Amino acid sequence: MKMRAALALMLLPALGGCGLHPLYAGGANGPVATALGQIEVGDIAGKSGWLVRTALTDRLGRSVQQSPRYQLVVELDDQLQGFGVRTDNSVTRERRVLRARYKLFDRETGTVLLDATAGSDAGIDVVTSEYAVIAAEQTALERLSAEVADQIVTRLALYIQNTKAR
Repeated sequence: MKMRAALALMLLPALGGCGLHPLYAGGANGPVATALGQIEVGDIAGKSGWLVRTALTDRLGRSVQQSPRYQLVVELDDQLQGFGVRTDNSVTRERRVLRARYKLFDRETGTVLLDATAGSDAGIDVVTSEYAVIAAEQTALERLSAEVADQIVTRLALYIQNTKAR
């Protein structure tokens, strides 16, 4: 046990040279969090668009006092597909797929800084209660919206960290 502790202590200084850096170093005042707060999210059509935009706005922490430096434009593709068909042609399972294509623009120059996609999907059991199926579809959409927003914010943060380091 002492040998493992001694080995761990010897390897500790080597971690500084491994190239790993905290993404949100400096907390809310760090360069990544500050840049994320300068992103304005454009309107996104539909119910899924409202959910994704709300989730993005919450996660980006945009300060109302700052004028936005960047513009985020998001286009969504929300599909509900039935599969798992019984012999009477009734669907037993559905798959909800939410995909986003997003672009980060520099508002001053109008150039596209980042053009990427994000997406997630969820399986839904189709039961005899229509209400239960509708509730499951809605819950899946809410969860997928949060997952897609998380993916977008993570990708934006990585982009900002990599470009600020240059």
